[in-house]
Amino acid sequence: MLGRKQEFNLKLNQIVDSVLLALAFWLAYAVRSVSTDWLGRPAIPPIDRFYWQLMVLVPFTPLVLERIGFYSHVLQKPFLRSLSLASRGLIIMVLVTSVISTFGRQAAESRAVLLIFPFLAVPALLAREAVSRMRLRQLVRSGVLRERVVFAGPPADIDKLIASLPAGQIDELQVVGRIDISKEPVEHLVLLLHEQNVERVIFAAGRVHLNRIEEAVNACELEGVEAWLSAEFIQTSIARPTFDAMGGKPMLVFRCTPEVSWALFVKSLIDKVGALVLLLVSAPFMLAAWLGIRITSPGPAIFSQMRCGRHGKPFRMYKFRTMTTDAEQQKAALMERNQMSGPVFKVENDPRIFPFGRLLRKYSIDELPQLINVLSGDMSLVGPRPLPVDEVANIADAAHRRRLSVNPGLTCLWQISGRNEIRDFDRWVALDLEYIDNWSLWLDIKILLRTIPAVLLGSGAR
Repeated sequence: MLGRKQEFNLKLNQIVDSVLLALAFWLAYAVRSVSTDWLGRPAIPPIDRFYWQLMVLVPFTPLVLERIGFYSHVLQKPFLRSLSLASRGLIIMVLVTSVISTFGRQAAESRAVLLIFPFLAVPALLAREAVSRMRLRQLVRSGVLRERVVFAGPPADIDKLIASLPAGQIDELQVVGRIDISKEPVEHLVLLLHEQNVERVIFAAGRVHLNRIEEAVNACELEGVEAWLSAEFIQTSIARPTFDAMGGKPMLVFRCTPEVSWALFVKSLIDKVGALVLLLVSAPFMLAAWLGIRITSPGPAIFSQMRCGRHGKPFRMYKFRTMTTDAEQQKAALMERNQMSGPVFKVENDPRIFPFGRLLRKYSIDELPQLINVLSGDMSLVGPRPLPVDEVANIADAAHRRRLSVNPGLTCLWQISGRNEIRDFDRWVALDLEYIDNWSLWLDIKILLRTIPAVLLGSGAR
């Protein structure tokens, strides 16, 4: 994986392995206890006498495994190599713990537990790695793990950079385009970003004049797309320059969205758990909404529409239908009544909304099916509201597209700041960019808490 993502997954695997090691040690103790009773020997000391060994084995074994290379090259590493490395790491830690146990004059039974422990821990580690490998291969085959990237720079420089990357790293990249920024205008790069839903632009432009690189990086900044390059410092107004590595080569990254971190991992967990809980809690309201729509308006109860997700990638968003079935056909006739600036279409007292649908909208009940989109990963609980694909295509200001650099959400600053009372699209976007630039878990929590009264009181809804 790439740089910080690789480090993040390494730490996650180490935490899982620590839990498995603790379980393996407890099971070793249980096995020794059973065998002792069966042989009629005195029972071994209580488990709390072994806690100090747990304090040595659980946190330090993953560090030793990392040091000897157990966590490296997961997709390419053969089974015998994994077995050798896991066994070596466990033997080292058992020997260290045994030495401490001997000098500490621990009972012989405690050393017996240490002898059983590796025979349980090694299979557990290999099983976890096998599951991780299967999952990684599945994600690579499905394209979920593969990042959509564009290489920018002279062809010779691009070929040289690609040739220097490890095979496993290449497998995680989906190269959707190459562009020679020394000859082609930056507009071609921007068009490529729009057409291919690019997540990252990698600059291999050692011989390109710095002003050309700066222009291309600024274009990526406006689009909310990460720019990776090996270059001298470039001044940007929003993107935060950080260092990372690719194939052992130092890279300067201009990132204008929250970087991969434990906070984002926790946000993802909150999204999944929160969406599941909300689906269960709101099930009676959703059933009532479904019945009410079917009774009061002919047509399906669920409305779906293609919306733009992260980096403009289209996804199908679900909600309860609140308009007549011919709403799209009536849109052109109502266009002159549009009260929103920019590409967004909103009409006060929209005649296409039937009475029961207006009630659903007032209390945002129509948005509840989007919890399914949150569970599928297309949306988050908090994030900029997703716009229809045709409205995003009509965005004139390139800076407005940066709101697409994060997952869209069920609620956002716009939602709790008056919703439809805000009629200036620039103000709407400004709130979204304020959220992106100042994102934190605490900000998400505050928005979620403020959403509750806004929904219950129907603030700004119509």
